Amino acid sequence: MTPQEYVQDKAARSGSSFYYAFLFLPPPKRAAITAFYAFCREVDDVVDDALDPGVAAAKLAWWRQEVATSFAGQPSHPVTKALMPHTALHGIAASHLAAVIDGCEMDLQQTRYLDFAGLERYCHLVAGVVGEVAANIFGRTQQQTVDYAHTLGRALQLTNIIRDVGDDARRGRIYLPMDELQRFGVKAAEILQRQAPWGYSERFTELMRFQAARAQQTYDDALALLPPEDRAAQRPGLMMANIYRTLLREIEADGFQVLHQRTSLTPLRKLWIAVRTTWQDR
Repeated sequence: MTPQEYVQDKAARSGSSFYYAFLFLPPPKRAAITAFYAFCREVDDVVDDALDPGVAAAKLAWWRQEVATSFAGQPSHPVTKALMPHTALHGIAASHLAAVIDGCEMDLQQTRYLDFAGLERYCHLVAGVVGEVAANIFGRTQQQTVDYAHTLGRALQLTNIIRDVGDDARRGRIYLPMDELQRFGVKAAEILQRQAPWGYSERFTELMRFQAARAQQTYDDALALLPPEDRAAQRPGLMMANIYRTLLREIEADGFQVLHQRTSLTPLRKLWIAVRTTWQDR
């Protein structure tokens, strides 16, 4: 299997909404974003799949070294071999990849966030920086597009957090800020126990409505930042925004039943939303 086949397989098997947006890119850009996405998946899987935090930390350290040696001209992993030919053209720096590793490392170091300011730092590393790199690959002419990309990345990550409350609780993690749990009278133990359906109190529902409203506002803020000059080039990001906003609306309509299940859209529906975004944005 070639490095290019490896990253393509990694992206396709993930089932992510991002994959459907990539399909509409010309082949050179599709190759670049697929390789970068595969890197993000590899690093994220280190934390999500590891049973031993010490082993996960060692693997992340290995990836840090791999980034350094790759930018020195000696990549060894299929992902970095596929990614490195695209870095100069699209302004992908070692610091971008290091930031993604930093964000994943936070998952090993803390399982709670006291307030939204702390959560924003995490979102910046695992989603904002990813959004910036993606925007560079898609093509941009305006500096403000970077601000748009960071804000959109945060909106997407906030949606992930809402969708994955139950999955994260299974791993002992809570990304909902602790001060907001206290504000709505929800205890961390209630989330960690995932006692569905009786665990779905009105307090929990109100907490989740608050989270969803913030995520929706963040999407609006991102779209307001996107310069008209770059809108056509950034269409893949708009596809992702529409797919994720549709997912968020599904979760809202279902009454935030996120403790015992993980809401998702079918591949056909994701593809349809991506196609419809292309039509509507012409």
